[in-house]
Amino acid sequence: MESNKRVLSIQSHVVSGYVGNKCAVFPLQIMGFEVDAINSVQLSNHTGYKTYYGQILNESNLSELITGLVENELHNYSHLLTGYIRCPMFLKKVAEVYKILKEKNPDLIYVCDPVMGDNKKMYVPKEILDIYKNEIIHLTDILTPNEYELELLTGINITTLDDINKALNILYAHGCKTVVVSSSNISSNSVMKCIGRNFSYEEYIELDIPIIDQSFIGTGDFFTALLLIWMNLTNNDLKHSMEKTVATIQAVLKRTIKYTNENSLKNPVSSKELKLIQSLSDIQNPEVKIFGTINKVV
Repeated sequence: MESNKRVLSIQSHVVSGYVGNKCAVFPLQIMGFEVDAINSVQLSNHTGYKTYYGQILNESNLSELITGLVENELHNYSHLLTGYIRCPMFLKKVAEVYKILKEKNPDLIYVCDPVMGDNKKMYVPKEILDIYKNEIIHLTDILTPNEYELELLTGINITTLDDINKALNILYAHGCKTVVVSSSNISSNSVMKCIGRNFSYEEYIELDIPIIDQSFIGTGDFFTALLLIWMNLTNNDLKHSMEKTVATIQAVLKRTIKYTNENSLKNPVSSKELKLIQSLSDIQNPEVKIFGTINKVV
């Protein structure tokens, strides 16, 4: 390959702000990855603002872009990364894209954030769920649902750690190799859980993460990109990769809050935009702290 770290990232894009590809491309590039981005949606800004405008790409748009890459022999990737996708037929086409890239490079690693909703609310068309369940998740090498997305994919109502492990076993039965639940609120009010399971090595990692009592947009997209980075750089050391990922996000969120306070930002929505550029050193050299790690064979 031209580069042994070359990512095709298919997810949302905003002109202003940091979600989707705007969250993923920058950290991947500064950590040494070549990144080609396809935008599943293109919006002026994320949907948390009072208005937004833009386009939702369809399966024909995706097919045209992939055809161009294939015809010019530009489709040799080490990783496929996918996130927010709004159009059901676009998502179905992603499964075909995976097969094209896998044929070109049998060692392709597929990292998938099955973005569907949060806090018990689904914000994509309901058809998306069945496509993930029946056509996508069995292709993945690393899957990064949040707690609600884990419930959607497995049908398990999650209230305990046992529920999470039952859900993870269901995903394993569907062919998932590694699953990292990016965030779960089953613990106390002061911490959230990040739970990872590598089924190939029967590895289980559980992190207790101090809750920062503010909401931010784009943290899930950022999480998945960081996990891809560190799983590659640590030769698939799940514990180390999760710790590096969580440490980076904690540092960026604290820097975002500090920047907002120091600059007296008035807009409550724009003040929550992640300060990625200002956090360059945190991304490149995260300071790993103790997160109550539990590492056990299950």
